Amino acid sequence: MARNKPLARKLRLARAAKSNRALPAWIMIRTLRRVRFSPVRRHWRVSKLKV
Repeated sequence: MARNKPLARKLRLARAAKSNRALPAWIMIRTLRRVRFSPVRRHWRVSKLKV
């Protein structure tokens, strides 16, 4: 990846980095543990972004 990125690509990468986190605990409490993991989680080595 280039050091100098266009702003649009940098924003997309930032959004993907922010969304790549665990499920909040209050959601597990609210859904009575029916939702246990985030389906959007992504590992940097396993699956790549289409950026």
